[in-house]
Amino acid sequence: MSAPRHYSTAELEADQKYLQLLSRSFPTIAAASTEIINLEAILNLPKGTEHFLTDIHGEYEAFQHVLKNASGTVKRKVNEIFGNTLREQDKKDLCTLIYYPTEKLRLVKQEEKDMSEWYEITLNRLVKVCQSVSSKYTRSKVKKALPRDFSYIIQELLHETDDPNKHAYFNQIISTIISTRRADDFIVEMCRLIQRLAIDSLHIVGDIFDRGPGAHIIMDTICDYHDFDIQWGNHDVLWMGAFAGNDACLANVLRISMRYGNLDTLEEGYGINMLPLATFAMEVYNDCDLTLYMPRLKGGSRFYTDKEKQVIAQMHKAVTIIQWKLEGNLIERHPEYHLEDRRLLEFIDKERGVITLGGKEYALLDSDFPTIDPENPYRLTPEEESLMAHLHNSVVNNEKLQKHVYCLLRHGSLYLARNTNLMFHASIPLRADGSFKPVEVMGHDYSGKKLLDRLDELVQVACRKNGDDPEKQDSIDYMWYLWCGPDSPLFDKSKMATLERYLIADKETHRETKGNYYRLNDSPEVCDMILREFGLPPESSHIINGHVPVKTLRGELPVKAGGKLLVIDGGFSKAYQPETGIAGYTLVYHSRGFQLVQHQPFESQLKAIEEGQDIISNTVLSEFKAKRLQVRDTDKGKELAGQVEDLNRLLAAYRRGIVKEQN
Repeated sequence: MSAPRHYSTAELEADQKYLQLLSRSFPTIAAASTEIINLEAILNLPKGTEHFLTDIHGEYEAFQHVLKNASGTVKRKVNEIFGNTLREQDKKDLCTLIYYPTEKLRLVKQEEKDMSEWYEITLNRLVKVCQSVSSKYTRSKVKKALPRDFSYIIQELLHETDDPNKHAYFNQIISTIISTRRADDFIVEMCRLIQRLAIDSLHIVGDIFDRGPGAHIIMDTICDYHDFDIQWGNHDVLWMGAFAGNDACLANVLRISMRYGNLDTLEEGYGINMLPLATFAMEVYNDCDLTLYMPRLKGGSRFYTDKEKQVIAQMHKAVTIIQWKLEGNLIERHPEYHLEDRRLLEFIDKERGVITLGGKEYALLDSDFPTIDPENPYRLTPEEESLMAHLHNSVVNNEKLQKHVYCLLRHGSLYLARNTNLMFHASIPLRADGSFKPVEVMGHDYSGKKLLDRLDELVQVACRKNGDDPEKQDSIDYMWYLWCGPDSPLFDKSKMATLERYLIADKETHRETKGNYYRLNDSPEVCDMILREFGLPPESSHIINGHVPVKTLRGELPVKAGGKLLVIDGGFSKAYQPETGIAGYTLVYHSRGFQLVQHQPFESQLKAIEEGQDIISNTVLSEFKAKRLQVRDTDKGKELAGQVEDLNRLLAAYRRGIVKEQN
């Protein structure tokens, strides 16, 4: 700590009004001095551990496990503490207990003959792990995290020393916990506390929704987490757009849910009645060939009978056609989107079973579209309009979805610059020469940071239920563009070739050319330019992305631009794992530096509990700092250092009588 600088009388008098206000919180020299001491102590603590996850896609079991094991942080702590003093099986059992205390206790009781001894051994081990994970925090911060029922006891145990005079005291605490039959409850709370303290803050770099069955469970978990932020992905914005009232977004949400046989999120998670869609689909598409629309079920998917899969396929086809109609109408309303080439229904010849694209004719894999009028292909039938009105009301008035969307709004944004890391889900629109590309939004051009700031504002306007902002309807419409627009920083491809992938065999028509960012993001110079745009020092900062699965089977690497950019697509989605060969990456940033961790697919929580199976993880990149990072090296530390500076000015003002102490 350097000595406080000298403040001139003129400086202090110029700040007198502010210092008078500050004196209300710290009315005496003693109070201000005590706060400076507290803050300086905090500044010298090790930096808290940050955990980065992305592209979770509804895979709640894998997500919750990675959260519980903190991408291997807990296992590393157990290995550091017990080293060779415990057998590998004992360390494995201890880790499983920390991850799933209630379930593991139930199994232990079935196998263990002397529970008293097991309790004593286990409680002592948990205390050691808890001491380790809590060591980088202040006592007050740890105290706030403690369970109410055991707060005092845990505080005492955490401050156990080698003093022999205290051994009997600590041993008696352990014995009493066991004798009063509170050991189970105490173990559960200790394990949850370890999980809580293993990670100081959680960053979700987009795409919580779609494909997997439990996005609502993930959102419940995140919204109750102690410290988190979210950088929206295109799938998140799609659900937010549906909630805002954009029916094109809603149709996409429904189509993706049917495509992956994921009715759990809609029906059980949010209580949305899908019977009207099922009834409509069975009536209209009863005699259709549904081969193209059968749900893609992966490991972990809910079991469906053949009849159920048939109904889902009918629903899938019904909502897909509705989606293409709604998107065509939205494009017509907004010529400024420059998406006229995505109005494709008018190029379909149902009678001949072909579609003409770019002057070339392609055979359709399906041309049985009873609700498409060739004279007006984008007009919804009265039945389709009634169906969408029902679904629209079910979504925009959904209380649980509102809770989750408002959580996304409060804790989320398109980007976050924190602690020398720039996080955004997909891209920053760039020109071919690497400069920032201007993008038209509501009649004005924006680029770089200003573009993302403007789009942040637009999302907030679209999704808030209250307010009569004149831009509201256009903002709601733009939510769909954010999902699939070529210049959207959440997508940034030439097109979203949904219709082509469904109806045309020629894969050349499926090609979605990536924007310039994806071509240029391996350039250190381009990454440096982006970091400077967002106010971060290029020499010590990183860009962290998700969105694009890293295909390790093809030799792709998650580290680009000489280590400046990390692509950590979580790969949680089982739909992508055959392509990627792994279950993706997570990132841990602690006081010693970065660790990029590669994961193998997670089987199930049941296997983890019963067989002690953990996610097999390998550290693929370690970037260690020469000096251990302290709180003062973080953004929060800079804020606290500013408070120290203000308090030192207040002390100087007190001592010169410019501000009077209040007794």
